[in-house]
Amino acid sequence: MKKFLSLLALYYISAIFPVHSAEKQLPLKGEVFTIQKHTAFLILPEPTKTGEPIPWVWYAPTLTGLPANSEKWMFKQFLKAGIAIAGVDVGESYGSPKGRSIYNALHEHLVKNHSLSKQACLLARSRGGLMLYCWAAENPGKVRCITGIYPVCNIASYPGLKRACGAYGLTANQLDVQLADHNPIDRLELLAKANVPIFHIHGDQDRVVPLDKNSALIKERYDKLGGSMTLEVVKGQGHNMWVGWFQSQNLVDFIITQATKSKLKK
Repeated sequence: MKKFLSLLALYYISAIFPVHSAEKQLPLKGEVFTIQKHTAFLILPEPTKTGEPIPWVWYAPTLTGLPANSEKWMFKQFLKAGIAIAGVDVGESYGSPKGRSIYNALHEHLVKNHSLSKQACLLARSRGGLMLYCWAAENPGKVRCITGIYPVCNIASYPGLKRACGAYGLTANQLDVQLADHNPIDRLELLAKANVPIFHIHGDQDRVVPLDKNSALIKERYDKLGGSMTLEVVKGQGHNMWVGWFQSQNLVDFIITQATKSKLKK
């Protein structure tokens, strides 16, 4: 009877306070876990005997359904080169300080518990640009390189101040006043000083994330700061699911070259 009552009590407790395990569909086999109650993932390459930290690609945005099968080709190339892939779902954070703090926690976890390199190769798809660039601006020494597939780099361009302000806990007017403190296009100096190389691929017909207000503006400003950036402009393409975005050999080669360099940048 006592055993029955104990089981009954556990049933009611679990009904009131359900235990949620991290769940996420990944394009390739990997580990799904939580960081500060946010769903994260890690896809590891075949183990090696070098004893060296594992190079890795930090993918964003890790929203529901992302990364998707569209990233499978790229991910397979990374794994073949001995490079891991990871990310964490920070929701529609638009690069806010709250989202950055979760990124800090993920980085610490992966370096400490999974032997990943202290420097990550950032891979931003669309609005993942805001998330990764805002974190990178405050952590240039932890960044091996930055790459982007039509990445958002300008909050005013997308999603706009009215949509983004809530994630920052500000009004649109308040965010406007503080915009230079958060906006990637205004926070490139430390990345240039740290010699972080950048590669973007962006379409000249992008109406959602316009080239001139995002990647082209990053290129213009990074060049002036003495930074190294390659911008590949694809004519006739917009913000879409064209296979060329996700099977860009140039982007993959850039990441593999940077990720597998033997020495960390100073």
